[in-house]
Amino acid sequence: MQGYETRALSGLTAHVQPGPKVILQHGLCGSAAQPAEVFPQGHGFGHAVLECRGHGQSPLGDPSQIALATFTDDLAALATTVNPVAVGGISMGAALALRLAVTRPDLVPALILSRPAWVTDAAPANMQPNAVVGRMIAQGRSLADFDATDLARHLALHAPDNLASLRGFFNREPLAETATLLTRISAQGPDVSPGDLAALDLPTLILASDEDVIHPFAHAVTLSRLIPGAVLVDLPPKGRDKAAHVAACQAAILQFLKGLPHDPKP
Repeated sequence: MQGYETRALSGLTAHVQPGPKVILQHGLCGSAAQPAEVFPQGHGFGHAVLECRGHGQSPLGDPSQIALATFTDDLAALATTVNPVAVGGISMGAALALRLAVTRPDLVPALILSRPAWVTDAAPANMQPNAVVGRMIAQGRSLADFDATDLARHLALHAPDNLASLRGFFNREPLAETATLLTRISAQGPDVSPGDLAALDLPTLILASDEDVIHPFAHAVTLSRLIPGAVLVDLPPKGRDKAAHVAACQAAILQFLKGLPHDPKP
């Protein structure tokens, strides 16, 4: 990506900008380009992102190691390298950042959770659309088959952005790897407890919006109540106005970063 240095990290690919580092991770079946789009560029902070196993330029490796816990360990290696001023992520990336904040608080001075898909439970109901698509791909079913389901029709009415993402998975190569990622990750959880979250003592920003079945606004509300002092920002729905969603996300992240002790001057 332009403006990023590409680094090899234990066989995986990381993309890092100069400046005080803010790790912002991608979501399930995404790549570094996803968080780069919503990161506030040109304000003195440097974005860092690790492409998880089977994502972007990073190989899948052993399918049995495809797990939120493994991804978090990989993320810890990046955090150790770049010494971030904040760690966060989108969807799956938010779950990784949350788990890292609990298991390695020394690496997470501040936390950003954008469109969280998990709170504490494994295999939450909101992740089942991803699991359904993963199973359909594994069975050799087509996009047309998916479009004919009640799930697709429901999402078309209530969460068009979710529908677009799910439809895109049918063209994400290699399909077998996509199916593995969707089915394995959807069945897991961050393996943290409400007590773990209540014990967190760090600045926390939570970003969410309505009209999102896979990333329920209720999850964000629950997290904001469990994590002491967390700030919840309601974003415009991405499926209704993507440009407004991205702009609001960038503005909220920048305001949060500028309020941290490590505020670099542009």
